[in-house]
Amino acid sequence: MIELKNNSANNFFLLAGPCVIEGEDMAMRIAERAVKITESLKIPYVFKGSYRKANRSRMDSFMGIGDEKALKILKKVHDTFGVPTVTDIHAADEAEMAAEYVDILQIPAFLCRQTDLLIAAAKTGKIINIKKGQFLSPIAMQFAADKVVEAGNKNVMLTERGTTFGYQDLVIDYRGIPEMQSFGYPVILDVTHSLQQPNQTSGVTGGMPQLIETVAKAGIAVGADGLFIETHENPAVAKSDGANMLKLDLLEGLLTKLVRIREAVK
Repeated sequence: MIELKNNSANNFFLLAGPCVIEGEDMAMRIAERAVKITESLKIPYVFKGSYRKANRSRMDSFMGIGDEKALKILKKVHDTFGVPTVTDIHAADEAEMAAEYVDILQIPAFLCRQTDLLIAAAKTGKIINIKKGQFLSPIAMQFAADKVVEAGNKNVMLTERGTTFGYQDLVIDYRGIPEMQSFGYPVILDVTHSLQQPNQTSGVTGGMPQLIETVAKAGIAVGADGLFIETHENPAVAKSDGANMLKLDLLEGLLTKLVRIREAVK
């Protein structure tokens, strides 16, 4: 695994940033703020940003500013602040391209069973973060991880992001965190995506951001190794997933509470 800053504190680690890279200035501002907060709290930090959003409900949904342009911004975040970066890939032929710019490749939940995608990601040698499909049990994620390992890459992380509950809601089964940890890989709780309300009749995903703190506290209490939180300066105008993102101004207060919980339970 790559060396994460501040890892001496035995703290949870954090993957956080905007849903999608909307521009350089916005990404750099979010990264700068998050780096300052996490360094103060001794939380190992990874900047998150999708270079392109492939899973959109409607044709007019924002997908990105251009692959290479967004990936270069992710590289600039890494070079400027000295923190690892993570982004999603959606097809096998994207793995090598994205790996030139970021430290961690993320497999979206709806693609976690795609063998060619997992193998292509594994062969880059990067850390591979596999999100649990909304349609899978935690135990079934062993097979997704096995594909990466059998392709020659043991650098695997698994992410819980909720399970489909009816047509327009998700629920979190916190038993899944220790179940997936039993495989021997770090397990992350995706706080904000677990609060999505997908498949709305408007074609725009809804969410329950008022429960971000509740879900995050529970995740740390049950022993998640890391948290994934999408954050934006103004979620109301975010170009993707604004309905379930955390306002950046709330990040420090939330993380401060979570560090206290971690200290109490470790």
